[in-house]
Amino acid sequence: MKTYIDNLPKAELHLHIEGTLEPELLFEIANRNHIKIPFESVEAVKAAYQFNCLQDFLDIYYQGAEVLLYERDFYELTYRYLEKCKDQNVKHVEIMFDPQTHTNRGISFQSVITGIRRAMEDAQKHLHVSSFLILSFLRHLSEEAAFETLQQALPFKSWIKAVGLDSSEKGNPPSKFKRVFKAAVQEGWIPLAHAGEEGDATYIWEAIDLLKVQRIDHGNNALQDPNLVAELVKRNVALTVCPLSNKALQVVKSLEEHPLKKMMDVGLKVTVNSDDPAYFGGGINRNFEEIQKALQLGKNELYTIARNSFEYSLLDDKRKQQHLTELETYHLNNMTL
Repeated sequence: MKTYIDNLPKAELHLHIEGTLEPELLFEIANRNHIKIPFESVEAVKAAYQFNCLQDFLDIYYQGAEVLLYERDFYELTYRYLEKCKDQNVKHVEIMFDPQTHTNRGISFQSVITGIRRAMEDAQKHLHVSSFLILSFLRHLSEEAAFETLQQALPFKSWIKAVGLDSSEKGNPPSKFKRVFKAAVQEGWIPLAHAGEEGDATYIWEAIDLLKVQRIDHGNNALQDPNLVAELVKRNVALTVCPLSNKALQVVKSLEEHPLKKMMDVGLKVTVNSDDPAYFGGGINRNFEEIQKALQLGKNELYTIARNSFEYSLLDDKRKQQHLTELETYHLNNMTL
């Protein structure tokens, strides 16, 4: 099954670029930028990646991001992740970035997005991995701060495909950002949002009803409300599920208890993603492998998940169909192996 997963064409729809900062690159950039970090070694960093909840993770996540200062740093961070995409047969990725994590430290929005954008262009050219960029607002900050970020983004409008909402969920419901999402949609950006990871089903209701999102990031707690499940199916809203992230942050106690299979059984359209792979134990293929073992998923179910990743991507219909044709051919050729 590992060989089938490794070679399975797929897209990744839930990925935070700051969450791809591997300990080795963290040290490399910190030394180059003369930044003191509170770890003596790569091993010490890895040992710190033990979390009890989302906030534990966010504390060290933001700490790690402090080494990123210059356009070169954001370029290297992004390109190294896209190289991993190539190695895992990820054909297309939709990358979230958190500009406020950097602009609040005095880093220019231009430095952040230009470094990321150049890496995306080079990866398309040299690695044949396509990508879109999602501007994510930090929900623990104010809507006013989100509006400031939106204004900073406007000169780079054509580089951004969608807007998202991430960071500390509890106490920061989607309704807090209703006006800024409306403004972002008026600019032509597609609305997406994290909901139902730590927050309950009401957060997902708000995301679909108030923010009008096209996808829900995580969405684990959708199963709390059968009416919500029915509505998500009716509206054809996909969920970008992140198994290893859920386990690491104790959203689920074990992968054997993960709701992904139940979601599929009730008709929800799910995808598998790595979220913050440097912190949660592996990239997209590792997420596929671990959830397959835990839930005893067959090749047809893995194929369906990969198919969803292309169908619910933000690609145009022509490019979706090209990937779907390649995926179907691969699946049919490997069903008897």
